This record gives sequence, structure tokens and C-alpha cells, in this order.
Amino acid sequence: METSPPLAGPFALGTFSAGSGPAFPGLVTGDRVLDLSVHAPTTRALLERWDDVLPLLHAAAASTAGEWLPLAELRVHAPVEPRQIFQSGANYRTHVIDLAVAHEPAGGRPAGQVRAEVAAMMDRRAAEDRPYVFIGLPSSVTGPYDDVVIPSWCTKPDWELELAAVIGRPAFRMDPENALDHVAAYTIANDVTAREVVFRRDMPEIGTDWLRAKGAPTFTPLGPYLVPAAFVGDPGDLQVTLRLNGEVMQDESTKDMIFDVARLVSYVSRTVELLPGDLVLTGSPAGNGLHHGRLLRDGDVMEGTITGLGAQRNRCRDER
Repeated sequence: METSPPLAGPFALGTFSAGSGPAFPGLVTGDRVLDLSVHAPTTRALLERWDDVLPLLHAAAASTAGEWLPLAELRVHAPVEPRQIFQSGANYRTHVIDLAVAHEPAGGRPAGQVRAEVAAMMDRRAAEDRPYVFIGLPSSVTGPYDDVVIPSWCTKPDWELELAAVIGRPAFRMDPENALDHVAAYTIANDVTAREVVFRRDMPEIGTDWLRAKGAPTFTPLGPYLVPAAFVGDPGDLQVTLRLNGEVMQDESTKDMIFDVARLVSYVSRTVELLPGDLVLTGSPAGNGLHHGRLLRDGDVMEGTITGLGAQRNRCRDER
């Protein structure tokens, strides 16, 4: 079991197992975990009753009653099994500009021109209130300390650490002013991406191929925990940091987001009903591997932290 930086607030939720036993939802406070399986079989089931459950969690965190277990003796799984994952693309100004420059072919437009054109495009998107959101796969989710397996066909695996909003109350056609009322918690996600297949070279008119680029098993490390939104404070003022083998690669504030969490949740809810346990990934800040010219390799260790949400640590393993 890995240790994490301090969490915001007195407790968090997670999914755990002891030895070869079944996974169970747990309340984390300090170095101990309270087994909550007597109340619900999963964290998603707790989120489905979030308004009633939250006061009970406050009381339990302040009590010694119940079956408390040492955190160090437990395996930490992905904190929730979402039914739906919605992922925001191109949502950090600096990140989008860096990607555009990196993708510009040799002998193409000058870097300054690319940066100016992309900045103007993002200003238009923000004014028109049109985030770019695509669908992720629950089957790509893995635990916060599990290996990330690089498929044999993947030649340019990259990291993208992101803030993830976790839905509590169902949300459908919500205004941005009310959208955050439907976010129960926040957690950390790493949206690992196979860069070489993001764009279909055989069908350029269709555009991006997110199934191939982001859908492989283990490509979405999640957690370690669900930290209640009330403890997190302003989700638009958190530091997102990823280290590769100890070296800082991403280190950016969520202030750089083009569309904040409320606008993203509202935008998704205009089309689909968001359900308890669903994830809204808010995009990745600058500093991915393509920018650094250093992509993931077998044996690399990614360590991701977001203010108040703990840390995840994943080793990369080549499928071959």
C-alpha cells in the first residue's frame, strides 16, 4: 500500500480489499479505514444516497465504533466503478497551444503564428460555451497503484493527469449555476493516451479515434479516494502535478482551464443524464510527454497529485 499526501477534510471514501477477500467500500480517516459494506455494497451505491449518507459519514469519522482496519494492510482499488465517463479535451490553454505547436509538421507555420491562432480559437470556444467532450470507457479504469500496461501495438504512450468530478445527485439539463450541487466528490484520473493513433491517417476527414487512443485496459488510473466536494473548496484553484521517475513534468493550476467544472457538468447534462458515480474528467494541463519529447517506457513510474486529493503511483509495464 502506498502513502498519500494529506487529504482535504477529515475523511474520504475508497474501495479496498484485504488479502484475497472481496472489495468493499471504506471510509478513510488518517491511517485507518472503516468497512462500510454493512451500509452499501459499493461506493457507487453510497453515492446514490449521497444526501443521506454524507451526515452518517461525518458521524462515523468522529467515532471509534465499527470495524476499523489499518490502511497499510489493505489493497486500494479504483474508488468507484462508473457507469459513464465523460472526458473533456483541449480544456487547458497552455496544453492546447503546446500540442498544436508539437503537431505542426516540419517546415510548417512558425510557432508564434500557431500559438496566436490557437489562442484565438480557444477564446472563441469559451465565448460560444462549447466545450469538447467525448466518451471514455469504464473498462479502462484501474487502481491508483496498479500497473499501466502498454499494449504491444502502442508506440507513443503519454500521460495526462486530470481532475475528475464525481457525480452524486442525477443531473439532466442543469444550468452552470446549479451544476456543482450535483458533484459529490473529486478524485484524480490519469488519461493515458496512445498519441500515434489519436488521428486516423486513413480517414483524416473523420478526425480523432478516442477508442483506440484511450480505451485500452489500465489506461485510466483512478483515485486513490473520493474526497467530498465540500472539503475540496474551489475546484478552479487546485494544483495538478505529475512526476515521471521523480522529475516534475506537469505542474499547473486548474485556473488554466478554459471551461470550469460547473460549465463542463452543465454541458454534458444538456445531452445525457449524469448518474451517481459517473465521472467528468476536466482535461489535462500542459506538460505531457509529447511536449517534453519523452514518452512512457517499460519500468517508468508516474506519480500524480492534486491538491487535497492524495496521490496515485503507477508503474508502466510493456505488454510484451
